[in-house]
Amino acid sequence: MQTRASRYELVLLGSFVALWTWLAIAPVKRSDWLAENLLVVALLVALVAVHRRFSFSRLSATLVFVFLCIHEVGAHYTYAKVPYNQWWQALTGGEPLDELLGFQRNQFDRLVHFSYGLLLAYPVREALLRVIPARGFTGYFLAWNLILSSSAIYELIEWIGGAYMGGDTAKAFVGAQQDPWDSQKDMALAALAACLTLMVAATVNYFQQRDLAREWALRGKTSS
Repeated sequence: MQTRASRYELVLLGSFVALWTWLAIAPVKRSDWLAENLLVVALLVALVAVHRRFSFSRLSATLVFVFLCIHEVGAHYTYAKVPYNQWWQALTGGEPLDELLGFQRNQFDRLVHFSYGLLLAYPVREALLRVIPARGFTGYFLAWNLILSSSAIYELIEWIGGAYMGGDTAKAFVGAQQDPWDSQKDMALAALAACLTLMVAATVNYFQQRDLAREWALRGKTSS
């Protein structure tokens, strides 16, 4: 079973590296692309380094993969310039998506922050259960709290990094698009999405009368 899981993770890693390489070619702003990818590279190095001692379930590995792919699209174009309106018009032949939904600004950065909570809350809880014997509400709350606190830390990194880089690179990296409450909205979206994911996981676990994330965590402790 561990061998099959490892093969699946290798497929995901290979697919992500291929996408990463493709999107690394001629990004809209190279300096912003480099800044956006520092944490991605650090995360991948950490996951590969601890792989023999810690491995995500297929569900968690897939969720992490999807989030990183979405992030890389934003890194290539810069969050504020992802041309999803053009993609939507090419697909449907209708009016731009922003006009259709009444948006006043490019919303891709909002999607990424929402996806951060939606897609990573479950893997975060699964990882926490490997190191902390949290049961019941505590395990879900700690996962939600980690998503919120890491979102806040990222906003601080954006602030410090933007102040250091300055100019157009800072604007592309921060991606506030002249919204004074951009950071607060981003954190709120991540927290809301994480809450939704954890509530769904708790509901499924309740009706299944089993906690799949805990079972995987315990299986990992036993195998290690």
